[in-house]
Amino acid sequence: MIEILFYIFAAVAVGSAFGVVLQKNPVGSLLFMVATLASLAGIFVLFEAHFLAAIQIIVYAGAIMVLFLFVIMLLNLGHDYRRDIQVGVGMVLAFATTGLIAGILVRQFGGAETSPMLAAFPGPEGMDALLAEQGIIGAIARPLFTDYVIVFELTGILLLVALVGAIAIAKRRV
Repeated sequence: MIEILFYIFAAVAVGSAFGVVLQKNPVGSLLFMVATLASLAGIFVLFEAHFLAAIQIIVYAGAIMVLFLFVIMLLNLGHDYRRDIQVGVGMVLAFATTGLIAGILVRQFGGAETSPMLAAFPGPEGMDALLAEQGIIGAIARPLFTDYVIVFELTGILLLVALVGAIAIAKRRV
């Protein structure tokens, strides 16, 4: 049952990620992004990472999406009511690409004994030992602030630059 739910959440995540990119309306794109983040939170719950799931919903689907909505409203992009001719072709292409990616991933991650990528991860026993040693916060925070600190800081700077750029664009129009 968990595998079926995983594939459902994964399909929703990939499909709504395509919706984010293919949607012409920025508010619709934002709603697709919320669906993507919610399905990722569902995947975290399936992996029993409840803290990450809660952070995913509270921080990303809550605060960051409100920030994006604020920027969209600040830019006042308006509405484009013209119907796109390639909507049907784009949806078929998105579903075909999602199926192709899902097939490749299932073949690649068929099992730890056949996949070199999965053999590098500690597995459930290793994660249980790490959680018993450091706790859930330590297991997340230690790699985040040691191995991935540059990526973490660059993501914050990228969000700040995007917000300042949106305000600069909006100021020119006002």
